[in-house]
Amino acid sequence: MTDPRRGSLGLAHLPTPLESMDRLAAAVAGTGDTGPRLLVKRDDCTGLALGGNKARKLEPLCAEAIATGCDVLVTGGGPQSNHARMTVAAANRLGLECHIALAPAATGGLPGPEESGNLLLDRVLGAHLHVLERGDYYDIEAGIDALATELATAGRRPYAIPVGGASVTGATAYAAAADELVGQLHGERIDWVVVADGSGGTHAGLLAGFGDSVQILGVDVGTRPDLDDVVPRLAAETAERDGRHPPPSRALVDHHRFGRGYGAVTDTGVEAIHLAARLEGLVLDPVYTGKAMAGLVAAVREGRIGTDDTVVFWHTGGAPALFAGRYNATFASPT
Repeated sequence: MTDPRRGSLGLAHLPTPLESMDRLAAAVAGTGDTGPRLLVKRDDCTGLALGGNKARKLEPLCAEAIATGCDVLVTGGGPQSNHARMTVAAANRLGLECHIALAPAATGGLPGPEESGNLLLDRVLGAHLHVLERGDYYDIEAGIDALATELATAGRRPYAIPVGGASVTGATAYAAAADELVGQLHGERIDWVVVADGSGGTHAGLLAGFGDSVQILGVDVGTRPDLDDVVPRLAAETAERDGRHPPPSRALVDHHRFGRGYGAVTDTGVEAIHLAARLEGLVLDPVYTGKAMAGLVAAVREGRIGTDDTVVFWHTGGAPALFAGRYNATFASPT
């Protein structure tokens, strides 16, 4: 049987490119300094409704859904959820319906500026959106469960996907992605992988895939409060399912980059977005990858990542959020 994590459903364009970021490395290290070698793993290039890391996770998740006889996918997220956008796109590719438990905007409901970016794409893709009364991580998870129960009661066959696809099934895709990266390195050693930490599934999968051979730094973007517990637990369960060696029992998470909370603009995130764009032509977003890059920059400047280290920044996508109305004032003015 073909392994769904390697793309048997054809949802993700794999392998994704691995590129150097020499100009960014020199800028982060400082003029005249020798800095670490920086690479970027381009999971923003996975295809599927403008790409992102969720395409990998949706391969095994949707394969499992189809195997159960599912006729409707159910998941949830915030108004600018990349996961929601890509889940409805996957459902369309597979001939399934898709319902989204959507957190309300900060002012309640879905005001005009929020009808842009990822949410606009949800509309274009035809998602069935169900706006919740409250929108923290646990509210969204409860909303997904309630929506799946409601659909089942109505005679449908729902398959519930947690926020971000952060289940063992979803995380196995990133254990496989670690193998993909190793193959692209052709024996070259890497010391670090840096990735945005939202619901924790990507970090957990990479931790399961690399074990203790590489340090995986997750940069908390403010999605959920229990990353320190959930990432190592999910990594251990993923490694066990995959027949891999047990991963480290602790996860390395930077909790200092999300500012006032999930989706909030931070000065260091904006700086990181401008650095990547103007030095490498690499587009990041203010919710996830901008903050992850800010975490990488801080780790280099503070000496936690050494000058002789090789670092892979795992680009998880998210560029549609740049086009959300709430971020226009931040990025529309020249700096």
